[in-house]
Amino acid sequence: MASTDEGRRKAMMAVQAMFDRYFLLSAQRPSDHADYDREVMKSLKLVDAGLDGSVVFELHVSPNFSNLNDVMHGGAAGVIFDMATTTALCPVAKPGFWEFMGGVTRSLNISYLKAVPIGTSVRLSSKVVSVGKQMAMIRGEMTSLDGKIVFSTVEHHKVNAPVLPQHRKARVPWDDEWEKEWGSKGKASKI
Repeated sequence: MASTDEGRRKAMMAVQAMFDRYFLLSAQRPSDHADYDREVMKSLKLVDAGLDGSVVFELHVSPNFSNLNDVMHGGAAGVIFDMATTTALCPVAKPGFWEFMGGVTRSLNISYLKAVPIGTSVRLSSKVVSVGKQMAMIRGEMTSLDGKIVFSTVEHHKVNAPVLPQHRKARVPWDDEWEKEWGSKGKASKI
């Protein structure tokens, strides 16, 4: 069994690989193409991850996430939670099982508990509750950095979807470690 430090390192690398691949693919888009989730991906700062399917981010809520009341727009919270919870699947992924971008959203249920003022930094914590071949469920919350204020919670249900062929061609450093562990047949090696 991997040590706690080694497990954390591996989980962090798995999550970072999703960001690396996302930005490689995003760079191939036309320069005038504004992907809706790009700002979120640029703003999330990875703090921690675990092989149990957990991930923690920090995010500064800048004005581009606001509504006219100078608080985070609920739609922005939806995109933020969509991306932050999806990444919790990265440490549990393996070939053919919840690979890059973790499928598609089936439902994203957010409970807004307190408005997030623009200029606030928040912590996003997500944990895979259940994951099978076709469905997964992740829970998360958005809190103040000290954890004393819970701004919102989420329950995210996902459906597994195959990786698009063009996404598979974008290689990142994690792919070497992935192949070392899983080999070309998708089975764990006996290293």
